[in-house]
Amino acid sequence: MPAAARQLVARFRQEISEVIHGRDDRLLVVVGPCSIHNHEEAVEYARLLKGEADRYAKELVIVMRVYFEKPRTTVGWKGYINDPHLDGSFAINEGLGMARELLLDILDLGLPVGTEFLDLLTPQFFSDLVSWGAIGARTTESQSHRQLASGLSCPVGFKNGTECSIKVAVDALLAAKAKHAFIGMTKFGQSAIFETRGNQDCHIILRGGEIPNYDSDSIDAACAMLKKAGLTQRLMIDASHANSSKDHAKQISVSDAIGTQLAAGSGSIMGLMLESHLAEGRQDLVPGTPLRKGVSITDACLSFEQTKPLLGRLANVISNRRIKKRNAEHK
Repeated sequence: MPAAARQLVARFRQEISEVIHGRDDRLLVVVGPCSIHNHEEAVEYARLLKGEADRYAKELVIVMRVYFEKPRTTVGWKGYINDPHLDGSFAINEGLGMARELLLDILDLGLPVGTEFLDLLTPQFFSDLVSWGAIGARTTESQSHRQLASGLSCPVGFKNGTECSIKVAVDALLAAKAKHAFIGMTKFGQSAIFETRGNQDCHIILRGGEIPNYDSDSIDAACAMLKKAGLTQRLMIDASHANSSKDHAKQISVSDAIGTQLAAGSGSIMGLMLESHLAEGRQDLVPGTPLRKGVSITDACLSFEQTKPLLGRLANVISNRRIKKRNAEHK
């Protein structure tokens, strides 16, 4: 890990922590493909996103979504680490090296990365390169994942349960904040007892469930639960998944709805997640059939051209909110 990459990761971990706790008024935006399946296309996307990150650096903390592992409801392609060649060969040993190489290439561009921690062992191979992590809806209730988060050095977001339960996410924050001792695997492949100090930079992610939960009433209800638990009343909205009814195009209206709440003065929303790739939509992984460039092979995504104006509107909201606040202070 080059010194420049180490410094970049540390810097953005601190900046994201400041946003989570309300000491930085920027909006955290985690944006990128639903899942990574091609190195060159991911780097091409990263170059484009870096331009937007620089353009809106004063208003947005932009982190590239670089997801390597895919939780499956039944069966299917499990991700870049598990099956990097997309052919059922399950070259996990190669996938781990390829994943780390990609993260280093993106960091070399000056762009921080975020990922979901799904497997309990693979973080040993790349967590040092990650500035923000997520625990998915299917694993938020897992005690092992809560313990994992308690020992990670990056901020971590816990999604609400698949049926929209906020309590499991709040419970996860309390668990991850605490100290733990458990059996794990070292980077040298030896089993060992791990002791963690607890992670003070965790937050919840509203991703919807049986119904969307990005509206102001749902956010207020979630914040009330956070307050009762003695936790920071700040949260992130996932504009995809159940909040968009699994229609990738609806991420645009969800994002704009969040912008409206921010413009109205909401201090509860600290971040937004978007699924975006080079090209719009999704495609099936069919043996012998060439894949279309920049199109997701898991969940459908917005194109980068659709994503750019969303980032611009969000940045404008943050800028105008600052002006409004300054004017109010001068009165």
